[in-house]
Amino acid sequence: MTIAVGDKIPAATLTKVTAAGPEAVSTADYFAGRKIALFSVPGAYTPTCSAKHLPGFVEQADALKAKGIDEIACTAVNDAFVMGAWGKANGADAVTMLADGNAEFVTALGLTMDGSKFGMGTRGQRFAMVVNDGTVEALHVEAGGEFRVSSAEYMLEHM
Repeated sequence: MTIAVGDKIPAATLTKVTAAGPEAVSTADYFAGRKIALFSVPGAYTPTCSAKHLPGFVEQADALKAKGIDEIACTAVNDAFVMGAWGKANGADAVTMLADGNAEFVTALGLTMDGSKFGMGTRGQRFAMVVNDGTVEALHVEAGGEFRVSSAEYMLEHM
């Protein structure tokens, strides 16, 4: 079943790279008591993700925070080292990069996609959501191959 507005974020463990190395991030702890703009990309370093999706959230970070967002996070079915390197390569200091290496989180959300024909296996769909204290407040899931409703600009227009 796919997550919907009003649902609680499911329990899962994500990973982020810190100066001390990889750190496990519990979704229950991460989303508690804060308003998070979370977006998912099919893969770090992939064309649309690198050219448009991540840069849009970096460019709109101040505007999102002005609308009450406490933190902006990006997730993908990649390992934490790839996510960390991709964020660094794109100057994404304003975005927390959360690795979902085994697709545990996107599977729990019901938002997986099959990228096998591209040699990518199971990946997360392209989406964006606002999570307020662990509850989905807004959810924008892209149709296959599109990039429109999960952009930072679209999120800002609909807040």
